[in-house]
Amino acid sequence: MKSLVEYIVKCIVDNKESVEVKQIEGERSIVLEVKVAQEDMGKVIGKEGRTIKAIRTVMGVAATKIGKKVMVELMQ
Repeated sequence: MKSLVEYIVKCIVDNKESVEVKQIEGERSIVLEVKVAQEDMGKVIGKEGRTIKAIRTVMGVAATKIGKKVMVELMQ
């Protein structure tokens, strides 16, 4: 899960070295905290939040295969 989010976000941003993804796993859920450079925040969020919503949707579909719920949080 972590590597998938990291790959997607790195394809979007300009400053690829600043991308950090932290995975916190629970019994039935996984929280993915994504940190990017301040100047790339807008690219990851997208117009009206469409890009981050799309990332969350893709991760939700991937999570159903392993029977868990995934939450993607964008951190500053």
